[in-house]
Amino acid sequence: MHASFHFYDYQSLAVTSMTLQLTLSFSLCHVSGVSLNMAHKLVQVTLCLWVFTSLLLPSPTAGLYRVSLKKQRLNLNRFKAARIAMSGGGMLHNYGSSDGEVIPLKNYMDAQYYGVIAIGSPPQNFTVLFDTGSSNLWVPSSKCYFSIACYFHSKYKSSRSSTYTKIGKPCEINYGSGSISGFFSQDNVEVGGVVVRDQVFVEATREGSFPTFVLAKFDGILGLGFQEISVGNATPVWYNMLNQDVVREDVFSFWLNRDPSANEGGELVFGGVDPKHYKGKHTYVPVTRKGYWQFDMGDFLIGNNSTGVCEGGCAAIVDSGTSLLAGPTAVVTEINHAIGAEGVVSAECKEVVSQYGDLIWELLVSGVQPDKVCTQIGLCVLNGTRYMSGIKTVVEKENMEGLSAGDQLLCTTCQMTVFWIQSQLKQKGTKDTVLNYVNELCQSLPSPMGESVIDCARISLMPDITFIIGDKPFKLTPDQYIVKMGEGITTVCVSGFMALDVSPPRGPLWILGDVFMGVYHTVFDYGNLEIGFAEAA
Repeated sequence: MHASFHFYDYQSLAVTSMTLQLTLSFSLCHVSGVSLNMAHKLVQVTLCLWVFTSLLLPSPTAGLYRVSLKKQRLNLNRFKAARIAMSGGGMLHNYGSSDGEVIPLKNYMDAQYYGVIAIGSPPQNFTVLFDTGSSNLWVPSSKCYFSIACYFHSKYKSSRSSTYTKIGKPCEINYGSGSISGFFSQDNVEVGGVVVRDQVFVEATREGSFPTFVLAKFDGILGLGFQEISVGNATPVWYNMLNQDVVREDVFSFWLNRDPSANEGGELVFGGVDPKHYKGKHTYVPVTRKGYWQFDMGDFLIGNNSTGVCEGGCAAIVDSGTSLLAGPTAVVTEINHAIGAEGVVSAECKEVVSQYGDLIWELLVSGVQPDKVCTQIGLCVLNGTRYMSGIKTVVEKENMEGLSAGDQLLCTTCQMTVFWIQSQLKQKGTKDTVLNYVNELCQSLPSPMGESVIDCARISLMPDITFIIGDKPFKLTPDQYIVKMGEGITTVCVSGFMALDVSPPRGPLWILGDVFMGVYHTVFDYGNLEIGFAEAA
C-alpha cells in the first residue's frame, strides 16, 4: 500500500484491500432513496455490514512469535534510474538459515497478507497489513467515534498502557482507496516476539472510503518502506528494529503462499531469510530510489515476443500491499488484449481511431516525434507535459486544470493510440492491419478502476508473461497471473495486470505486487540497498 497517494496527485501509490465479491455484496445493502432517520440508517448499514464481514473479522491469536497473517481477497480499487545490478546480472546471495524473527502468514483468498502485532503495556493486539509500499504504522484509536470502520476493528486505548507517551500532533495519510486521519502517539510495539521501544505511530480517529476500511481484514497498516515517504517524518518500525539491535541482520524477506486453502499462508522474516522457502540463489538488483523499494526493470515479454516498452529500462517497485501487477494503461491494455481479458469498451478510444487513426499513422511515418502527434492534431493542447520513452502517457495535474473531463480523456486516448501505432510500426505492419489491431485494443481497455476480467476456460491458452530483472528472466504462467474469485460456477477470473498511470517525477512506474511476490521469494536488503528475487519453494 502506498501512502500519500491520490488518483490525481501521484506523490505515491495506492492500495485497497477489498474483494470484488465483497464490493458487489455491499452494494446490495446501500441505503438510498429511503426515508429513514440517521439512527435507522446507521442500524441498517451496520446490520448489512455485519452479514458481509462476519467471516472476515480477526480471530484471536495464541502468541506473538508467529503472527498469523491472512491474505484478503483481490485488490481491485487501487492502487503504487540506475544500472541494473552488476555485469553478471545482479549479485547472488545465499543465506544458510533465517536467524530472524519469523512471522508465519496465513493466506486469505490470494490477495492480502496481514498479521498480529501488539502495542502498549500490557499488550493490545492488532491485525496489520505489512506493507512495503508505505512507511507509517497506524491503528484505530479508541477516540474514533464517527467512522463505522472503527466499530469493526480493534482500537488502541492509550489509557490502558503504562508505556504510552502523548504526542498529539495531527496527521492525515491518503491512499488511493481512501484516507485515514488522526494524531501521533508513542508506545512500545511488539512484532514477532521482539519489542520495539518508544515507537511513534498514528492513532486513527477517522477512516474514509466507506466501505474499504470497513470490510478490510486488517485493523491498520505497518509500513516497511523508507523514511523518505513517511508521513510526518515518523521513524518506521523497521528502522527502530535496527536502531535498537533487536534483529541480527538488516534484511527482511517475504514468502507468500498462493494456495488460499493451505494452512501456512506465507512467512515474513525480520532480520534474515528462511532458506526452505526458495530454490537456488537470489538475483539482486540495486535500489535506485529510496522511498519505495524501487529498482530498474528491463524488458518484459508476452509469450516469446518482446514488447519493447522497457528497452531503455523501466522504474518498478516491489509492493507487498498491492494484490496485482500494475503498470501504464497503454501497456497493460496490450497485455490484457493478448491474454483475452476484457474491460470497459471505450467509445472515445474507437472514435479517436476512426477519426484520427489515418492522420496519426501518416504523421508517425513522416517522422513526427510521437510526443508531438497529439498536439499537432489538436487533441492535446498543453505545454510542459511529460512522456515515457518518448511517448506521452500521463498529463501532470497542474497542466490538467481548466480542461473538461472529456478533453482530458480524448488527450489520454490519443496518447495511447500513438503508443500502440508506434509499437506496430516497429513490426512493419500495414496501415489497415495496424488500425484494426488498435481498434481491437479499445475493446480491451480496463474498467475505470483498472481491472479486467477473463473467461476462466481460456487460461490454458494464454501466453506466459516474462519480466527481465537483473538481466535474468522471471516468468509468470497464466495460472500464476490470473486471480480466481469464488467457487464453482460463480468463479470469476481476473487478470493480474491492472492499469495505473503514475505521473512524473515518480512515474511512469510498474508495481510488482502479491501476484509476483507469490511466485518469487523476495528479500529486502536494507544494508546493501538492494532487492533479491528467487523462485519460491
